[in-house]
Amino acid sequence: MRLLFLFSLIILSFVSYVEAQEQSIFSGRITRITPEAKLVRVKVDFNNVKYLNKRNKVRFWDERGRVRECEAYVLGKTNEHLLLRVPELEYCKRAVLLTEGAYLIFKSEALEENLEVGKELVQILLKKRLAVNGQLSRVQKEIDVHNEKVNAINTRYDVLRQKLEKERLEKVAKINKDKMEELQSYKNYETKLMEIDQKLEQYRIEDENLEIDRWALDPKLYYKK
Repeated sequence: MRLLFLFSLIILSFVSYVEAQEQSIFSGRITRITPEAKLVRVKVDFNNVKYLNKRNKVRFWDERGRVRECEAYVLGKTNEHLLLRVPELEYCKRAVLLTEGAYLIFKSEALEENLEVGKELVQILLKKRLAVNGQLSRVQKEIDVHNEKVNAINTRYDVLRQKLEKERLEKVAKINKDKMEELQSYKNYETKLMEIDQKLEQYRIEDENLEIDRWALDPKLYYKK
C-alpha cells in the first residue's frame, strides 16, 4: 500500500512537471524586426501572456526543432503582441529563421515560475472566495429569516386588522340599527304629539263664550256679543 502511494505521488509529480513544462512553451509569429535596435515584435495568441513580465528572459527556436536556440528579453507587451530585445540578433538570423512572418516557438522559465505563483494566488483566492461565499450564504439566510419574520408580523397584524375591521363594522351596524330604531321612535312620538295637539285644539275650552266686537277705531266703543 505504501509503495502504491509513493508510486501515485511520483506519477502526480511527473504529470505536474510535464504540465508546467508545457505551460512554459508558447508560439508566435514575427510581425516586425528592427535591426538597429535589435527589437523583434511577435504576435502571440495565448491567455497566459499576462504572466510574462518586462525583463523576463525567453528562449526561442524555429519549426526545425531545438537544435539551435536564441535568447531574448521582454521589453513590452499587449494582449496580442510581445516586444522582444534580442541581444545576439545577427547570430540569431543565422541560427534560426528570423524573418518577418516566420513562426517561432518560445520557452520561458520565468513564465513557468510566474504561473506557479499565479496558481498559488488562485488557490488563495479560491479559499477566500469559499470563505466569503460562506459568509454571503449566512447573511443571505439571515436576510431570508428577517423577511420571514416581517412577513409573519404582517400576517399577524393583517389578521388583527381584519378582526378589528369586522368588530368596527359590527359596532357601526349596531349603532346604525339603534339610530334607525330611535328615528322610528322619534317619528312615532312626533305623530302622537301631533295627534294630541289636534285633540287639544279640538277640545279646547274658551274662557268666555262672548267675543269682543271690534267694530270701531276707539276701543272704548268695543262690546261683547
